[in-house]
Amino acid sequence: MGDRRLDCAIELPPQGPRDASPERGNKNDQPVVILLGWGGCRDKHLAKYSTIYHQKGCTVIRYTAPWPMVFFAESFGIRYLQTPARKLLELLFDYKIEKKPLLFHVFSNGGVMLYRYILDLIHTHGQFRNLKVVGTVFDSAPGSRNIMGGLRALAAVLQSTNVLLKYGLLLVFAVLAVVLRVLLYPLTRFFHESHYDALLKGPSRWPELYLYSKGDKIILASDIERMVEARRQHNVSVKAVDFSDSAHVSHLKAYPTYYASLCTSFMCDCAGCS
Repeated sequence: MGDRRLDCAIELPPQGPRDASPERGNKNDQPVVILLGWGGCRDKHLAKYSTIYHQKGCTVIRYTAPWPMVFFAESFGIRYLQTPARKLLELLFDYKIEKKPLLFHVFSNGGVMLYRYILDLIHTHGQFRNLKVVGTVFDSAPGSRNIMGGLRALAAVLQSTNVLLKYGLLLVFAVLAVVLRVLLYPLTRFFHESHYDALLKGPSRWPELYLYSKGDKIILASDIERMVEARRQHNVSVKAVDFSDSAHVSHLKAYPTYYASLCTSFMCDCAGCS
């Protein structure tokens, strides 16, 4: 079902229509899982990941930020995603599931950008401080300032776009990325730190699972491995799995059974569910 305040999808546990309303909430004790899609992700693709958790009786919320905001606004310092980040957390209260264990599953840098603002809200905003976050799964994320990877990701989003418009947008992205994210970053980081750098020293201490691949041509495996080491130095319980040859956000497609087992095992380890 969709939500009228935010262009997202919400799957409540299959307990019958009497439990599927914000007024009643649901009595299921399994975690709430929030999936944050990659730039250009379609909901039908994100729904395949949703099934992993929904089959375990979880409430699942799926949301993907609009790709222009991921590749242009957020990449260059316009904090567009602060608003949907807040609305996603407010949904937990609307559906009366704010006291349940909460797990995030974050895809690529598009999901990371949104997740960064969610972390800020959880740690600074009174309404959200009591949310019981138990863990975060990162799929093909996070990546640092890899401009070639960003260009490949944007090209994939624009593959059905008019050729002139496609290459025009790619050129604009490349120029702005080089100027703002590389040449001027030593200055711009003081008023808009990159999402990657923010997560390196992020305040969260719940467990994290990193699912990545050295075959990923968009997000460098070395960026993820550096993040893993940094989080461990902050005494975060971290598990990392390198799928070796699967492409960007394609680990589930390449290794469906293994991928699903990693996600459900991590969820149950974090939340103590069955």
